[in-house]
Formats: sequence, structure tokens, C-alpha cells
Amino acid sequence: MIARVMGLVAASVVVVFSAQTAAAQQRDWPPHDTTRPRPPVVNPGPAGAPVPPPADAIVLFDGRSLDAWQTGNGGAAPWKIAGGMFEVVPGSGGIRTRQSFGDVQLHVEWASPNPRHGADQEPGNSGVFLMERYEVQVLDSHGNVTYADGQAGALYGQHPPLVNASRAPGEWQTYDIIFHRPRFDAAGNVTRPAYFTVFHNGVLIHDHVALVGPTAHRSRPPYQTHADRLPISLQDHGQPVRFRNIWLRDLER
Repeated sequence: MIARVMGLVAASVVVVFSAQTAAAQQRDWPPHDTTRPRPPVVNPGPAGAPVPPPADAIVLFDGRSLDAWQTGNGGAAPWKIAGGMFEVVPGSGGIRTRQSFGDVQLHVEWASPNPRHGADQEPGNSGVFLMERYEVQVLDSHGNVTYADGQAGALYGQHPPLVNASRAPGEWQTYDIIFHRPRFDAAGNVTRPAYFTVFHNGVLIHDHVALVGPTAHRSRPPYQTHADRLPISLQDHGQPVRFRNIWLRDLER
């Protein structure tokens, strides 16, 4: 019994230490600090065919319909479908899944516009938001310089990717995201932060990284309690970014 109690105490210490360590790391670099070192560039190789979903996957886009998605107020998703893909309609607003999810394995394929328009945070800007508040940045980062925690694959405003594995504008790219939602106790305290493991074009860019709270522009807000399951959303940032072949495995079923 004593061993079991000591084990529980040790596990609690690890959880607290992980959250505190993540917070300390973020304090070293203010959000979007342009002096923060940028990740080294890695050539991920050429794009391949769409990755087929496994048998137990929930398909969120199969090339034909956006029925799995809706606007923020529950209307039909207004983005454009053509040729087995869909494209952001700038100014129409973001879209989110009709279903809600917690821990997931998420596969997303996307492509930034070609030719490129603008520089820094403009070209190919969108985002994949887990639970509508924890963002993996979408951006054209092939030869496009921006702040480290805002480039493609960044956990926006918190963690730059380990490497820049971006392909050229117009080429298909993949995110494979393992996400574990934060846990809260009955009093609303964080007992375990949100964790991300992310592969960009097959290259590991985040290895079980903890967030200090929701991702945000120029700030790092603290966690606030929320439901165990919430929608996944895609951002309209004014760029006609394309998406295809989106599926996930629900890790809490």
C-alpha cells in the first residue's frame, strides 16, 4: 500500500514538474521573438500519394463532401470543393468539425498557394486547431522567413518545430498529429497539460511537447477548464490554402 501511495505521489510530481518545466522554457523566449533561433531546414523528399485512412479511422474529408464540417454558428461549410480537395474561401470564416474529440491521431494534407503571395506571416497562412484552441500553424515556410514560433508546424506562439521540413508552394504536405488533451481536476486545476507529437512530411518536429496553455497571438494565456471533447477547426486567415484527405483515430473511444 505504501509503495502504491509513493508511486501516485511520484506520478503527481512528474505531472507538476512537466508543466512547470514547459512554462520555464517558454519564459526564456517571449511570444514571436524575432531573435529566437530558427529551426534548421531539412528536405523531406518529394510528396507522395494521399495516405489512405486505416480501418478504424473517422474520415473528415474524402474528396467529395464537407458534410463533416460546419461554420462557427452551425451552418454549412462554405469553402470550395474541386478535384478531390477543398480550399479556403478568404473572408468566409473558419470551419470546425460537427463531431467533438479529445485525444486523437489526426492526419491532414495541405498545400499553400502557388505562386506565393506576400511574405512573413502572409503566404499560405492557416491553422489546425485541436479543441479549437491548440494550434499547429499552417504557413508557407519554404524559404519564407518569419518568427520561429509562427512558422509551419509551430505550436503557435509556444514551440517552434525541431526542423523546417516544408515543401515548396503548391506541393502537398502532411501533418500527422498525436494530441493528448489537458486534464483538469474538480477544482479546475491542471493535472496534466496538453501534449503534442507532430510529424511534418514524415519528419518528427515535436516529440511529446507540453503546452503551457492555449495558443494565442502575442500572448500565452493560462489554461481554463473546458469540455473533454471539442471540435477540431481550420482557420481562414485570408489565404486560399488547400486541404485534402483528412482523417483521425479517436484515442478515447
